[in-house]
Amino acid sequence: MTNPVLNGLAKARHSAVHLEMRDAYQPNDPEFIAWQKGKRLNPAADQSTWWRPFLDVVTETTARGVVLRRARIISEPVTDYIKYEYDVTFPNVVAGELVRWLPRRNAADVLLPGTDLWMFDNSSVLFTYFSGIGEVVDREWCTEPTIVEMVSTSFEMVWERATPHEEYKPV
Repeated sequence: MTNPVLNGLAKARHSAVHLEMRDAYQPNDPEFIAWQKGKRLNPAADQSTWWRPFLDVVTETTARGVVLRRARIISEPVTDYIKYEYDVTFPNVVAGELVRWLPRRNAADVLLPGTDLWMFDNSSVLFTYFSGIGEVVDREWCTEPTIVEMVSTSFEMVWERATPHEEYKPV
């Protein structure tokens, strides 16, 4: 695998966390554009129509006992992109991922990293850098213990305050 996220998930032994803090990503994403035009994933449909290979790796990862958590810090009222993310999150949950949502106003007193990230086994962080419109520009691995600890502390504070996907309703 050449995708660093998929590699990180494949190698994770205990935990993987994903912190998302943008209100929009990749505006030219064909799936987002299709959603804007009315396409919806069907929970009853053949799961092979859902995001592959990402969800296959998530399913394999969680089946190994790795706890996979995703927290999204969002502005309210939510953007169309967040509505899209909310609408297409159910396959992640089916694959075993735990997802929570935190309105930005409830995170104002949390010291947060400057960009989205993945953290694997509380030992390595993959920072993702974006352009102003939400396109991925670069990624960078970090294993510096003080930064890993800061990321872990920030994520846990967000996770405690956030609402589980099943209970959150976008406003």
